[in-house]
Amino acid sequence: MATDGSPGRAWATGRAPVLPVSQEVTAMYVIRERMFRLGEDSDITDEAGQPVLHVDGKVLSLHNRLVLRDPAGREVGQVHRKLAALRPTYEITIDGKDVAEVRRHLFAPFGERFTIDVPGPSDLEISGDLLSHEFTIERDGQTVATISKRWLSMTASYAVDVAPGEDDVLILASVLALDLAIDAEHDH
Repeated sequence: MATDGSPGRAWATGRAPVLPVSQEVTAMYVIRERMFRLGEDSDITDEAGQPVLHVDGKVLSLHNRLVLRDPAGREVGQVHRKLAALRPTYEITIDGKDVAEVRRHLFAPFGERFTIDVPGPSDLEISGDLLSHEFTIERDGQTVATISKRWLSMTASYAVDVAPGEDDVLILASVLALDLAIDAEHDH
């Protein structure tokens, strides 16, 4: 049950909800931009500033591993770079199960493009602009999340709005993979 008494969000992975958010409203989260640059830890917060996930940034490890923990400290997911890949690829594990791979498109003439490859036919696509840090995540042409620095331009943070019924942890982990890919590109 969500804290507001609603049944909670739908989770594509079939697991119990981690983030207590109503199914009827869009959820907004705030992530510090490039928060893992020096391997530091950080929190993903809700729009009220309350921590919803703690991110343990282990970018100095061989796989650039990020560990996501709920407020009680339980591991709920991981994001790590896949080393044996021709293009930047990040694997997402939730509750110990591989649930997605985030891959950068090699050729994207109009902005940046990534695919969130999930089991089955419902892959998601991330597209947007690296410079302004404005991205959209879509499934079958429908927007399921937006990533925007526009409303938080005075801070080194960006907002992630997730549509009702989406897997918030998968979306947030995918955004962290995007952040790692952008950071890796800046290092080269």
